[in-house]
Amino acid sequence: MAPRIPSRLKLTQQEFDQITQKITPRPPLARNAVIAFLSGGLICLIGQLLQNLYASFGYSTQEASSATVSTVIFIGSLLTGLGVFDQIARFAGAGTAVPVTGFANSLTSAALEFKKEGLVTGLSSKMFTLAGSVIVLGVVTAFVAGIIKSLFL
Repeated sequence: MAPRIPSRLKLTQQEFDQITQKITPRPPLARNAVIAFLSGGLICLIGQLLQNLYASFGYSTQEASSATVSTVIFIGSLLTGLGVFDQIARFAGAGTAVPVTGFANSLTSAALEFKKEGLVTGLSSKMFTLAGSVIVLGVVTAFVAGIIKSLFL
């Protein structure tokens, strides 16, 4: 016969927090930070190499930058669609979230998650729901930065 478990343990929130802290394993923060730094740096290095490649084709710096961002977004979306990006992110952690690849992964994941609801109501609407918040954040940040620049420069 199974041991009888009381239906309600009489623990305060503070006691519960203490027990939880004791049994929760500590994440390897230094290791995770180094891996995230190196993997994010590697992604940025690949982006820089792409930009240099586009510049060698005769593109201006601005054109090469735009082509690089488009290429990196495409690669991030493609890897997400193939299911490879999640494996990379498990290893690299936050290193994949900081560059534009994280944004591409978020958009593509949202689109793939709701694709069965249809092209417009599922795939497109969920993809642009996430993109909308990012665009709003970018516009607000640019506005605040513009005000700060105009006040102090």
